[in-house]
Amino acid sequence: MKGLIGLLIVVWLVIGAAAAWQRGYFGDDRDVSCKSVGDTLVTIVAGPVNYLGANPKIECPSPSK
Repeated sequence: MKGLIGLLIVVWLVIGAAAAWQRGYFGDDRDVSCKSVGDTLVTIVAGPVNYLGANPKIECPSPSK
């Protein structure tokens, strides 16, 4: 049972990585920021939900002054 759950998690994350790749989140021309890294990670974690219309985005907190 543990093996099946582990396999499902890996497949879920691979599907999420494919969605992030299709959206261009792994391109070299993308600047690295809290928002870009966060959007990429949230898209990967969302997995197959991306193909049901989800477009997860995050808002990074602004630095306190």
